[in-house]
Amino acid sequence: MNLSNYYFKNTNYLHMNKINIHKKFKLFNDQWSPKVIGELNGQAVKIAKVKGEFVWHNHEHEDELFYIIRGTLKIEFRDRTIELNEGEMLIVPKGVEHKPIAEEEVWLMLFEPISTKHTGTVKSELTVEKYEYL
Repeated sequence: MNLSNYYFKNTNYLHMNKINIHKKFKLFNDQWSPKVIGELNGQAVKIAKVKGEFVWHNHEHEDELFYIIRGTLKIEFRDRTIELNEGEMLIVPKGVEHKPIAEEEVWLMLFEPISTKHTGTVKSELTVEKYEYL
């Protein structure tokens, strides 16, 4: 296989660029409003700054991965609370009700299917209907 021909025929390769996550975080200040920084295999890679309490919600058909870049995030479940620190991650299985809480500002990365609704079927003043791409 001639790889040079493959690379020129594969348009995704031509548009492949590295992403500096810390620079992306400097582009916004709003809380609880995830920004899409990439997509792969039907998944959205999102970053968000969060502070305070979010809403109880679940994602009926989608798992959700939280990866902490900066700070400490608590995620409440109906039977317990899990605390995530910088460099830690948690996958919340589909259908599991949860409520993220950040006492101080937290920078986090989310991996979830592109179809995932921000607050599941719950509507609140924090609900984002359309994600911004950075």
